[in-house]
Amino acid sequence: MKLKIALLPGDGIGEEIIRQAVKVVDATCRRHGHEVEYARGLVGAAAIDATGNPYPEETHRLCMASGAVLFGAIGTPRYDNDPSAAVRPEQGLLAMRRRLGLYANIRPVTTFPSLLHRSPLRRELLEGADFVCIRELTGGIYFGQPRGRSEDGETAFDTCLYTREEIRRVCALAFGYARARRGLLTVVDKANVLATSRLWRETVRGMAPGYPDVTVEYMFVDNAAMQLIQRPVRFDVVVTENMFGDILTDEASVITGSLGLLPSASVGLHTSLFEPIHGSYPQAAGRNIANPVAAILSAAMMFELAFGLKEEGAAIRRAVTASLDDGIVTEEISDGTAHGTEEVGTYIAARI
Repeated sequence: MKLKIALLPGDGIGEEIIRQAVKVVDATCRRHGHEVEYARGLVGAAAIDATGNPYPEETHRLCMASGAVLFGAIGTPRYDNDPSAAVRPEQGLLAMRRRLGLYANIRPVTTFPSLLHRSPLRRELLEGADFVCIRELTGGIYFGQPRGRSEDGETAFDTCLYTREEIRRVCALAFGYARARRGLLTVVDKANVLATSRLWRETVRGMAPGYPDVTVEYMFVDNAAMQLIQRPVRFDVVVTENMFGDILTDEASVITGSLGLLPSASVGLHTSLFEPIHGSYPQAAGRNIANPVAAILSAAMMFELAFGLKEEGAAIRRAVTASLDDGIVTEEISDGTAHGTEEVGTYIAARI
C-alpha cells in the first residue's frame, strides 16, 4: 500500500518528535511492505515567520492532497507573552481544524503497568483505567462569534455557540466508539447553567433510542473533573464540547504519568490529523530530552484510522510498551538512566 503523509512539525519540540515518529513509520512500512511518501509544510509560529500566515494556503493544499497529517505542535513564548499580537500561532491550528472539517478529537487514555508508579494517583485507582475522550473540535467558545474587546479596552467577550447538527455528528461518532467498546457513554456538560449544554443533552437524548446497546449517563463538568481523578476506571467513552474537552483531556494525562504519553486523532470531513497532546514545550526544544512516545503513538492511530492498517498500529504499540518496560525512556518518566529523544525513537523503530 502507498501512504501519502503530510508532515507539519510546527514549533518548539515539534521537529524533534516528528523525526522520531517518521523513524517508526518508516520501520513499520518496511516490515509490512508499504511505500510511504512524505510532504512537509509550515504551520504555527514557523509559518508566521516565513509567510505571515500561521496556516498558509500551500500547507492547506498539501494537507488536502495527503492521506493523513502527522502534526507536531505549535506555540512559542514570543507570542504567548504578547497578548497584543494580532496574528498568533494558535490561529493556525484553529484554521486547520476549520478548513479540514476536523470536528472530533479522539484521545485514548490508557495506563502502562510499568509506569503506574509515575502517576500522582494511587496505584489501586489506576489499574485497569482505559477510556476514550471524544472532544468536539470546531464549535463552542473557541470558534463562536462575536468575540472581541470593547472600544475602551475594559471589556472582552467570547461567544459559545453550538448547532444541533454539530452536536449530533460528534455524538454519533461517540456512540459508535461506545458500541465497539464496553457500551457506556458519558456526556459531560454544564446543563444546569449553560443553554448550549442543555442543547447537547436534549440532542443526545433524542439520539439514544437509536443505540439501545449503549448506556448513556450525563455528568456536569465539575463532577467529571473530580471523577476522572477519583475513579478513572469507571469511564469508557466520554464525549463533550470543545473547551471542556480541552481541559479534561489534559487533566487525564496525570493518569498515565506523563503528558508525553498521550496521542490523539482529529477526524472529520477531509484529511485526518494525528498529533501528541503535549504542546510545543519550547523549554526543551533542541535539547534532545522531549518524550517522543505520544507522537509515535499518534502515528499508530494514523495507521489504524487513516489507512485501516490495524496490525501496523498494534505493532507500534507493542514496541512502545517494550521501550517503557525496558526503561528506554526520557527523563520525565525515568527511574534511572534517562535516554534522549533520538535514542528512544531509534529503539522503538528497531523493536518494530
